[in-house]
Amino acid sequence: MQGAKTLFDKIWSQHLVGRRVDGRELIYIDRHVLHDLHAPHAFEKLANAGRAVSRPDLTFSMQDHSVSVLPGRTDDTYAEGAAFVRAMREGSKRNNVRVFDLGDPEQGISHVVAPELGMVLPGATHAVPDSHACTVGGLGALAFGCGTTELEHILATQVIALSRPKRLRVNLEGKLKPYVAAKDVALHIIAHLGVSGGAGYAIEYAGPVVRAMSIESRLTLCNLTIEMGSRSGLVAPDDTTFQWLAGRPWAPEGAQWDAALAHWRTLPSDEGAFYDREVTIDCTQLDPQITWGTEPSQVTGVGGRAPELDDVEPTRRAATQKALAYMGLSPGAALEGLAVDRVFIGSCTNSRLPDLEIAAAIAKGRKVAPGLVAMVVPGSSTVKRQAEARGLDKIFTDAGFMWGESGCSMCASTNGDTAAPQERVLSTTNRNFENRQGRGVRTHLVGPALAAAAAIAGKIVDVRKLTGEA
Repeated sequence: MQGAKTLFDKIWSQHLVGRRVDGRELIYIDRHVLHDLHAPHAFEKLANAGRAVSRPDLTFSMQDHSVSVLPGRTDDTYAEGAAFVRAMREGSKRNNVRVFDLGDPEQGISHVVAPELGMVLPGATHAVPDSHACTVGGLGALAFGCGTTELEHILATQVIALSRPKRLRVNLEGKLKPYVAAKDVALHIIAHLGVSGGAGYAIEYAGPVVRAMSIESRLTLCNLTIEMGSRSGLVAPDDTTFQWLAGRPWAPEGAQWDAALAHWRTLPSDEGAFYDREVTIDCTQLDPQITWGTEPSQVTGVGGRAPELDDVEPTRRAATQKALAYMGLSPGAALEGLAVDRVFIGSCTNSRLPDLEIAAAIAKGRKVAPGLVAMVVPGSSTVKRQAEARGLDKIFTDAGFMWGESGCSMCASTNGDTAAPQERVLSTTNRNFENRQGRGVRTHLVGPALAAAAAIAGKIVDVRKLTGEA
């Protein structure tokens, strides 16, 4: 249809400031959130150049990556992270930027805090110096992870220079089985597209599976967009979005809400809008997913096996063999039944209240397997309070899980939370690269239900067998 636009087209054009001679376009950034690993360096570069943060009122600092998640934490609980925490605090103060500091009732992982506050809204642009900025696309926002140089530019000018991506729509058909959730869908998409299949595209997720998802699930789905090679993933806003946002602390109110709502309803892609590529995936028979290798496309259903080398295309055999060796697996090995040393439930992928609720439902009345270390780290202080109000913390601690303060923790392992070499870890995070959670650590990516089930069983197990629903 002539003139029909996609969700991406609409947001991009509404934020287009200009075009550079090198072909890149300047996109205005509505709000951006910094974190403690990269922001101090960007603040320093600004100061050295004699420049200031252009819009401190649209800029926010989050202490999340290098902070300890141990109860009663201080700057020095994780000594190696203290310098980052203090530099973030001092740089934010110099630039009049609000910092969500340790002890702040709204501190947490930036990709969790921004949506729950209503800091990021449908149709907005959002930038974070972290590749999982794409998470907030679950609200219908256009988000970009950025490097330190890009961050310095955004801080000084409030725009980012980008090559306009192509448009990819992923249509998710069918209906999900019990205990199959957004994380499983996302891993399955990555297996289908590959880790570079989304490179050069902005991805819109559509179809009945997406429309049936809660906002928390849509945030999880969009979170893994970067693992397909794309910087931005989006879900068109709908009544589910608007009901979730209503009453959020920073959401519009009164007449401003009415005006915003009227605009948000114009955002979904028009009928007949052009996409450079479309992919349709039937999710009806999808089982809970688990990675077997060292990147997120190396995935199978929990009852599946590692690949036989003869079944792998020749160009991928060396990489497959290397991944199997690192993971301590033989070709064709079954995953179910493998002993697990550690379980981590948390990160910007799976640390919101519904994630903790499903994990707690499995842990309730059960005990963590002897010798296994199990951690639950809420994604924000707000999530932590909500979980504790529902008694989830007691369920976890009674079962033998460690209940932490909010932060990134074992996802990036930049706060001292690591596993030991050759430990097998089931993790609700987004990356399973070699050495990601500690040198030689063997990480399997799963959703919260599978992670909780493994913590109880002491081995990889189909959660449906544990609950009697297989």
